[in-house]
Amino acid sequence: MTNTDSVLLSPIDSFVNRVWMAPLTRSRATMPGNVPNDLMATYYEQRATAGLIIAEATPISPTAHGYYATPGIHTDAQQEAWKEVTDRVHAKGGKIFLQLWHVGRVSSSALQPDNQAPVGPTDVISESKTYIDDSMERHPNTKPRALRSEEIPSIVEDFAAATKRAKAAGFDGVEIHGANSYLLDQFTRDGVNTRTDQYGGSLENRLRFPLMVARAVVEAWGGPSGVGYRISPLSEHKDVRDSDPQATFSALAAGLGALNLEYLHAVETWDRTSLDPRVEAVIPAIVKAFKDAGGKLYIANGDYSPQQAEDAVDSGWADAVAFGRPWIPNPDFPARIALGGPFREPVPETFYGGGPEGYTEFQTLKQEQEAAHS
Repeated sequence: MTNTDSVLLSPIDSFVNRVWMAPLTRSRATMPGNVPNDLMATYYEQRATAGLIIAEATPISPTAHGYYATPGIHTDAQQEAWKEVTDRVHAKGGKIFLQLWHVGRVSSSALQPDNQAPVGPTDVISESKTYIDDSMERHPNTKPRALRSEEIPSIVEDFAAATKRAKAAGFDGVEIHGANSYLLDQFTRDGVNTRTDQYGGSLENRLRFPLMVARAVVEAWGGPSGVGYRISPLSEHKDVRDSDPQATFSALAAGLGALNLEYLHAVETWDRTSLDPRVEAVIPAIVKAFKDAGGKLYIANGDYSPQQAEDAVDSGWADAVAFGRPWIPNPDFPARIALGGPFREPVPETFYGGGPEGYTEFQTLKQEQEAAHS
């Protein structure tokens, strides 16, 4: 594969290529305060050749946190520190969106203000575990408190306020995190949302909160250009399930498409070697619903190899592909795709917490060649 014959490396709309960087939690924010730092700015700057960097999931409020040392976007200090990140990415010619995050019940009281209980659609505890300090050891989540109906509009306002902060910090757009078992996903799925008020029960009611958030974010951003939404329709991640993902997420996609969002980003699978047979039926139906309603781009995600991504874009399955782990040890990932490799393998032990090791220490091919000839 070369630059001249790769559709994956071709531009689309305002994006220089279709090799996007998916949001990756790395837990390296400065604590206390959950503040982005210079090391993070270097990390994103190094990866500025992505068609779009979607920065790591970023809590929208003090109660939205669920993991230690994740950067927030709800204080002046956080906003100012993110400005350094975006300035450095832009100086390298890159484009960067911020992913807006509320973890809901996937949290511990140790991470909540005044050690209060996390919140969720119900008081059913998440079966997953989280890390609450710099040991990065996993601890059981805390039993959540069910949100009261009258509290939900304030969370919508938190998403809008975080959107305004992201814009002030220089981001080119925002992505709403509606995937992977977090708060908006918890409300979307009937396997966990058993509420009996206007935010639960029927499909219309379960989508009410996510679509309220999407509308508020579009308004806060100043329009739909620059707003994306992430889903994981076939995931049963952290015991969050849905009885009919095609119907549920097609309806959600139609609602998002009606807002003319910039893109819909779907986690299709976590393991492409044993691909869920539902992918071939469910994903196209969701994408059709999104685009038929007025949505723009579909971004695929899910353990794609560069060749599988090339085929997905070339066939029309996706407009672009967001890669996650391959970006970690390959900061010049598009250049490596153009040459067919080599690709370094990530080291999971360095994913969360720590310093430069497994984060900013990797050289580009150009740097390696220059070092070899020096």
